[in-house]
Amino acid sequence: MPGFASLLAASTLRVASLNMCADEYLLLLAKPDEIASVSRLSRDPADSSLWRLGQRYPGNRGDLESALKTRPNLLLTMGGGGRSTSVIAQRMGLKTVDLPFPMTIDDVARNLSTVAAALGEPRRAEAWNRRLAGLRRTGHTEKDAIFLGAGGNSVGAQSVEAEWMRLAGLRQRSLPAGRASLELLATRPPQILLRSTYRRSERSIGQTWLEHPLARPKSSRIVEVDGRPWTCAGPLMLGEVERLRRML
Repeated sequence: MPGFASLLAASTLRVASLNMCADEYLLLLAKPDEIASVSRLSRDPADSSLWRLGQRYPGNRGDLESALKTRPNLLLTMGGGGRSTSVIAQRMGLKTVDLPFPMTIDDVARNLSTVAAALGEPRRAEAWNRRLAGLRRTGHTEKDAIFLGAGGNSVGAQSVEAEWMRLAGLRQRSLPAGRASLELLATRPPQILLRSTYRRSERSIGQTWLEHPLARPKSSRIVEVDGRPWTCAGPLMLGEVERLRRML
């Protein structure tokens, strides 16, 4: 590949992230000159709350071919691009770090440590993990809650999102098929209703019932949340938990 020899000879770490959720760790932990590119979603205000940071760097399409144009010597992925991406990258002399999508908050902490180590400075994760430890030391009484996203989509009661909610003092209610309905909100409203603002302006038939008055039950405390950090449920959720604690 033209120009690839010079890439291999590069002495400065240059990381390309191929996934919006992996981008979060890179943007939060890396130095500016270490970031070769991030996925295009992390440059889009509609998808990422880190878009201002993301727009400082070239975007890639989430695949190896587009990332190579930014001359990385380390690839950061999450769940992948498939095994073939890692195999091809290794054959080209590129190191690949494939983070698991977090199923628990402990997974988020491990991902922070993994990325910091890959960047050559494990201590970069310490401040984030201390912040998490501080939240865990100070518990709150859990209030019955429902996270309400687009079209009534919610989160599982045993999901990583629900675990973040518990840190904020909220207990996500177990819902059939992980969805809320107008009937449920009208007849069994939660103490706290977290309404995501993620892509709320994009109207569809499945969204219209969210504008019904019964979808904002008077007996519930309604709290709007920025749904973008919830998409990945990664380190950006620390700020969400801190904000919810201050509000509740």
